[in-house]
Amino acid sequence: MPSKGILCYSYIAADGVEIEFTVPKNSVTKRDQQQFGCDHLEVESSNLGHFKFTGRFEFIVRRDGRELVKQWVDVNSMTGSLNDGTMKTMEDTPAIFAEDLIVAYGFYDAGPGLAALPKQHQCYVTVTRNYENWMRDTIPAGSDVANRPFNRMVLPSSHDIGMNSMATAMSLLEKAGTGVIKEVLGRSLPRAFDIINKVGDRGVNAIAPDIIRALAITQKDSLDTILKLGARYFEFRPAKCHRQIQAVSPLEDTWYFQHGAIPGMPYKQFLLDIGRFLTEHTDEIVVVQNRWDGVPGDCPRPNDDELRSVLNQVLDGKDIQVGTQDDMMQRSVQDLRNERKRLILLRDINQVSNYDDDANATLTGDSMVAKLQSMAENPPSGHPITLLQCQATATNIRDVIVASVLDSDVSTSPILATKPVCDSKILPLLRGECGKRLTREESVVVLLNDFFEGATADVAIGLCRDRLG
Repeated sequence: MPSKGILCYSYIAADGVEIEFTVPKNSVTKRDQQQFGCDHLEVESSNLGHFKFTGRFEFIVRRDGRELVKQWVDVNSMTGSLNDGTMKTMEDTPAIFAEDLIVAYGFYDAGPGLAALPKQHQCYVTVTRNYENWMRDTIPAGSDVANRPFNRMVLPSSHDIGMNSMATAMSLLEKAGTGVIKEVLGRSLPRAFDIINKVGDRGVNAIAPDIIRALAITQKDSLDTILKLGARYFEFRPAKCHRQIQAVSPLEDTWYFQHGAIPGMPYKQFLLDIGRFLTEHTDEIVVVQNRWDGVPGDCPRPNDDELRSVLNQVLDGKDIQVGTQDDMMQRSVQDLRNERKRLILLRDINQVSNYDDDANATLTGDSMVAKLQSMAENPPSGHPITLLQCQATATNIRDVIVASVLDSDVSTSPILATKPVCDSKILPLLRGECGKRLTREESVVVLLNDFFEGATADVAIGLCRDRLG
């Protein structure tokens, strides 16, 4: 009988919590702490009754028997398509605050498995404590551990934080003609350019939002939520919109996060949100690095004075000082708190990363595991920052691009497709001996991930505790 599979990934780091995944006539319940679960369920036609082909998949989070969160979607067992539900689109799945916990989750709407993409739907759920004050709790003011150097920290981080919403891109597309849209997509997603050029003008205009959503959106929560999930390091690429695009754009001519030529979060808004969070959380420290990797030359970049002007506007009236690379590398956590240097701002500094174009172009994460294991045999040294990237870059695989462009809709994303698969392999590796080897050198270590959630934060915070002793 026809059926559609669903892979259920889970991670719990809070006492008394359980996650139950259910389909008609079958379920699985997860309770183990700090374990990366992966379970398989099927919406089977034989379990739905005569001439019925739609069955409900849901997950329920309980604490001490009390239901805190329930999310669901109806799945057609014959076609695999989604009908009604609370998880039909990426925008429908923001993290949920429940008591002192945060439930972060996502749902990948799988197609037929073209280009080796998953043919089973995927749902991931992490339940962790609210980590908005994890530095305060892990490194109490006045404690011995607060006198440890800040360069021993391990910081959770969200990859491409500026691409956490379609709002800016949708405003841009509103008045853009076909030529401009093709320019944006071609410069931002070069592997998709040939395919996009073969699509008629009306077709490009219609599917452009879904292509951007599928191939460029890397986060789906607000910056405030991501900070409360535990992120403390961010890379930002501030630049103005491509000049050809700005000529027809309704957007303000200011600095935005740039994913290629696709604009995301405004730089000023990013700093405002960081400043607001630090004002409300007086023991937390955030590191920001401005870089311009992959930003087209036609997107004007700010000079130091222009960046400083935005920063001064944002911090005016706030009791926050800005730290430098020297502060990050030479001062203790307590020193930085005492001097109120709780925003460390960097620009294009020397760093090392496990990222590799070939290794990260994967749908399984196996090549990334091999790269990390190889790197751990002879850990790099002499860099202020070591980036340990958990996210795959399936958008570097041409067949994946073709399938994504031709089958794009509001709920498909190859970035989301690889998220739980890679996390279930990379995060346990980093929490183990491999991660300990890679965090021994005197360098701020960053765990970077797409669709930032509690498991990435929990693993990074655990490594930070171990590293600080």
